[in-house]
Amino acid sequence: MCKKTYSLKNLNKTNTLFLLITPLIAIAGTIAWLKIDGFDWRILALSLIFYIATGLGITAGYHRLFAHRSYQASWPVRLLLLIFGAAAVQNSALKWCNDHRVHHGKVDTELDPYNINEGFFYAHMGWILLLEDQNEYKYSKDLLKDPMVMFQHKFYLGFVALFSFGLPALIGYLWVGSWLGGLFVAGVARIVFVHHCTFFINSLCHVVGTRPYDKGQTARDSWIMALFTYGEGYHNFHHTFQTDYRNGIKWYHFDPTKWLIRSLNFVGLTWNLKRTRPELIQAKIQA
Repeated sequence: MCKKTYSLKNLNKTNTLFLLITPLIAIAGTIAWLKIDGFDWRILALSLIFYIATGLGITAGYHRLFAHRSYQASWPVRLLLLIFGAAAVQNSALKWCNDHRVHHGKVDTELDPYNINEGFFYAHMGWILLLEDQNEYKYSKDLLKDPMVMFQHKFYLGFVALFSFGLPALIGYLWVGSWLGGLFVAGVARIVFVHHCTFFINSLCHVVGTRPYDKGQTARDSWIMALFTYGEGYHNFHHTFQTDYRNGIKWYHFDPTKWLIRSLNFVGLTWNLKRTRPELIQAKIQA
């Protein structure tokens, strides 16, 4: 297989600049916050809140709801997931889901957008740095007909500015008296952390872990990564049973995304939760 190469001609300069400069801004901004405003645990609490909200926007929203249609949700739930999914700054739901659907359909091949066979760095974030060959959404025709998804896609940068940067800065100012801490810690530093938690699913969870359900493909279960990604670390199960709303199926599996979806189901805000039949799961384990 021909490995991907990086040159000035094939770099996506916007993505490259953003991914390389945000860690530096996060470090410099955090130092500025500490020197000017001083440490306040409430900024860390705010960062944790945004880490959870934006992470679940990706896992419960972009991933399990929109990409895999593993359950259905009421419009307020869909709206909140689209808002905080955008605030994770991983592209619009339409773009994210289309890439992800291609990944599942072409996994471990040259057509896989984040093919682990191109190397750990490529699967982790290298693929984002490169210009794409195409930008069609032929795998997401259903999403093209979804008005909420298309509204978020059209105004994606506005969602990012307002909810990923503006909102934490505003809350930091009103709650703590520090817009610096809100912007640079709960905003920029949180973005960097959430980015790499997601990226590790595409890289580390295709290299390290167990394959109890399908040993024929690279996706692996990692309980450690599940701790940082709200249950997404059970990746071998997910690749084997893609439409299941759960990733961790045992009672002791850490899967807050599953718990959120199920909790919302109890109050009628989500429905049609898809579950794989136990006998099919058992058949895969024994295969």
